[in-house]
Amino acid sequence: MKEENIKVICRNRKAYFEYAIDALYEAGLVLKGTEVKSLRQGRANIEDAYARFRDGELFLYNAHISPYTHAAVDSHEPNRPRKLLIHRWELKRLLGKVQERGYTLIPLKLYFKDQHAKVEIALARGKKKHDKRETIRRREEQRELERARKRRH
Repeated sequence: MKEENIKVICRNRKAYFEYAIDALYEAGLVLKGTEVKSLRQGRANIEDAYARFRDGELFLYNAHISPYTHAAVDSHEPNRPRKLLIHRWELKRLLGKVQERGYTLIPLKLYFKDQHAKVEIALARGKKKHDKRETIRRREEQRELERARKRRH
């Protein structure tokens, strides 16, 4: 088995609090040269990003990749929609799920796998207010357990 070199560029930490994650998918990104150089500098943000179908293809919207600082005049637009590359059978499965009530596609992390830019997409359902409170309560309980364990040792 080949060892994969993964370098994470950015994560969407808010996603785990706002959504209940059902399934994870890996997709490639169609990028311009200046976007790749900017990503290598770690200048990206996917906090407000989401994926949506357009003409039978999957696109990533609201993903901010800052303009490359050393580029000439022809730099890229930071928030442009970017096409996602995913297997056709996965695309069909996702399209069926998204058409169900309440499912959405959100990016969890943007990373380089070997030399290729990839995005981890989650099939997610939005959490209700009481679900978010439950998440906060569990987190607080876990912190209390860790504090008690540290005091004991």
